Amino acid sequence: MSDKKWRDNIRRVVPYVPGEQPKVEGQLIKLNTNENPYPPSPLARRAAEQMDMENYRLYPDPAATKLVKALAAEYGVSDKQVFVGVGSDDVIAMSFLTFFNSDKPVLFPDVSYSFYDVWADLFKIPYERPMLDGSFNIKPEDYMRANGGIVFPNPNAPTGVYLELDNVRKILDSNRDVIVIVDEAYIDFGGKSALKLVEKYENLLVVQTFSKSRSMAGMRIGFAIGNKDLIRAMKDVKYSINSYTMNRTSILAGAACVKDREYFEFTRNKIITTRENAKKELAELGFTFPDSKANFIFATNKDMDITDLFEYLRTKNIFVRHWNQPAIKDYIRISIGTDEEMNALMNEIKNYKEAVCS
Repeated sequence: MSDKKWRDNIRRVVPYVPGEQPKVEGQLIKLNTNENPYPPSPLARRAAEQMDMENYRLYPDPAATKLVKALAAEYGVSDKQVFVGVGSDDVIAMSFLTFFNSDKPVLFPDVSYSFYDVWADLFKIPYERPMLDGSFNIKPEDYMRANGGIVFPNPNAPTGVYLELDNVRKILDSNRDVIVIVDEAYIDFGGKSALKLVEKYENLLVVQTFSKSRSMAGMRIGFAIGNKDLIRAMKDVKYSINSYTMNRTSILAGAACVKDREYFEFTRNKIITTRENAKKELAELGFTFPDSKANFIFATNKDMDITDLFEYLRTKNIFVRHWNQPAIKDYIRISIGTDEEMNALMNEIKNYKEAVCS
């Protein structure tokens, strides 16, 4: 019988667990993975519908030229400053591989995306996780020490807390010799983008996604903007793994989506308005939360068992997000849905409160 020594050569990691995509019968209110509740731009839909199926037999453009040019025009940068990938997850993972190659630890917040430490473990990158303060704020002074690179979301996830650009500048000014990645998946819902700092800081990479404000999570489109030397290095790594990461439909629909500024502003502002209304309603129900600048609210209630509330909402086919990490186990993250979906959520929370807390 084999002693199975081949098992010693398997790389073992604790994998990232993606947000649940529930498969339930009946009406579903899905407020757990920060998707946009509104459909993509009509221009994107038209571009996808006009795709010639005959062309699917051909490989897509490895440089995703139409999408890259659309993004460069939208953000006022050179084509050589834009990198595109299969969602921002893919872009950031490629960034880890490309830029974090020091013996010194990479720094990222202790409460943040759980896939940062997964990638660091997978790629054997040393890392440390400075703690947030008591209000879930990133402390810039914690990033002013020897390190092999820095990455943080802004606004942060799952908290929704935004780090002002003056504080981002402080981190950049103290880390001129390493790459600093600002992960801006939610920036369109509040705050100012660090993109305006790219020209001044050649070691800054800003990453964004089409999955949130542009309603295209199913298309998997992410992008990075930075110094052309950073982008060239990322492309070298990408082409060494997979030259054809972007499919034809994503390239064309994504480019069309970028050009529809009017629709983008319309849906973005609807979500912001709904979020601010939801904050007021949650506060009236006894919830407290950091001031979210994202398309979700990270909320707790001292009078409720949050895990029990989470499970109760599931029985009503309302899905929010909950983690068992000690620092955040008493919180739920509520993605912002339509006004109708948020009203249904509030009604069920009221029902729970009357049944359990009275």
